[in-house]
Amino acid sequence: MATGKQQEGAEKAAKKQTREGTGIHAPVQPSTELGAVVGNDKLPRSQVISKVWDYIKSNNLQNPENKREIMADDKLKKVFGKDKVTMFEMNKHISAHVKS
Repeated sequence: MATGKQQEGAEKAAKKQTREGTGIHAPVQPSTELGAVVGNDKLPRSQVISKVWDYIKSNNLQNPENKREIMADDKLKKVFGKDKVTMFEMNKHISAHVKS
């Protein structure tokens, strides 16, 4: 018979397992355009966002005068559809380039 703590731990583990494949943790397929930035393998949405930020930082694409603004290079223009976006708009544009 499980003690209260053992049962509580089992419930937490079960919740974590169901949560890992859903929402931001669900694997998504990047479009060809987004794949040029993050790779073409299925990734959790959280990793897609993280890889986009890595790309932005490694290519110095943040506006030095306004760090909230992303200045798109040729690859990101294909994803964003314009020359610059705010970091708040970025996720909307990325969402249009991923499939579940």
